[in-house]
Amino acid sequence: MISYVDPRSGETFPLEVPRWCGTGQAPLLLSPMPGIGREQIDRSTRSLWRYRAALPFQVEQPITMGEGCTPLVPRMLHGAQAYLKCEWFMPTGSFKDRGASVMLSLLRAQGVAEVLEDSSGNGGAAVAAYAAAGGMGAIIMAPASTSPAKTVQMRAHGADVELVPGTRQDTSDAAVRRAVNVFYASHNWHPFFLQGTKTLAYELWEDLGFEPPDHVIIPCGAGSNVLGCHIGFSELWRAGMIERLPKLWAAQPVNCGPIAADALGVPRPDIQPTIAEGTAIAAPIRLPEVLDALSSSGGGGVLLSETEIELAVMELARAGIYVEPTSAQASAAFAKLLASGAIGAGETVVLVLTGTGLKATPRIAEILGVAAG
Repeated sequence: MISYVDPRSGETFPLEVPRWCGTGQAPLLLSPMPGIGREQIDRSTRSLWRYRAALPFQVEQPITMGEGCTPLVPRMLHGAQAYLKCEWFMPTGSFKDRGASVMLSLLRAQGVAEVLEDSSGNGGAAVAAYAAAGGMGAIIMAPASTSPAKTVQMRAHGADVELVPGTRQDTSDAAVRRAVNVFYASHNWHPFFLQGTKTLAYELWEDLGFEPPDHVIIPCGAGSNVLGCHIGFSELWRAGMIERLPKLWAAQPVNCGPIAADALGVPRPDIQPTIAEGTAIAAPIRLPEVLDALSSSGGGGVLLSETEIELAVMELARAGIYVEPTSAQASAAFAKLLASGAIGAGETVVLVLTGTGLKATPRIAEILGVAAG
């Protein structure tokens, strides 16, 4: 029977009762699931819900707007071929729609009517949109420095947006305190969100002719995409659909890269502002689990300077790919992994591009040295 599980203590909780944490605010996962095969894909559905058979329980009316089934585009970058998984081809412009669709669908089916989320932008926009689509209330807490392109999107969907002074971590801490009054459906905390992000693994498997890639490079803040890919590919392995797990690589800025630093075994740098605001999380709540996912896959972390990230933004843009700086880290990390020999010629490499450049217009204008208006 599937249940919530605290991976550090082994304590379990029934899935039927909505909860966002375990004893003492311990982060939760779900107990391992068996995975699905090709025959269980709902090929009549053009969205991530084609993999609904892999979810912990079924809902009759999911909250869906066609999320998932994003393009996988081959490109030559840094002298080698890579596949760009264009996750910004989603209703709200970022990969967070995968998690929001599944998390809110499952929670609504369990009777949750209003949710609280904290986000530096994309997660809040996704939760606001899917709450609106599902007739649910939403409160979004975001850092005061968040790009207006993202907070305006949240407000347009009808969410109650509260801007919090200080860092991204200050916002997370404030949301946890607020969670005593409203159900905390955080994309960083709730395990149902990971059930949405795991569909990326199933989709890449299907995109590549039902074979796993050799490497997946992922911009990483709290690690929901890393964990989602690890969960999804592990399910495929348990189901006998793949014979090996791809190596997962977490790309983070030097200015705020605790996961990549720990994966590399180097001292954590002092926290500084970064152009890659979507990954600026100083204290990821599932740090041990993310590190285990990276190491068990044979991958690891990549730390990137602000200059490397800015250069990657422009290199991708000049190739027709307009993504926010957070996303561009995947390309910058690819260059470093090629140079180090961690990725070899001829290997199948996927770069997960998580959000559109339209959400970071002021930041990209700064790189170009032009006015945003």
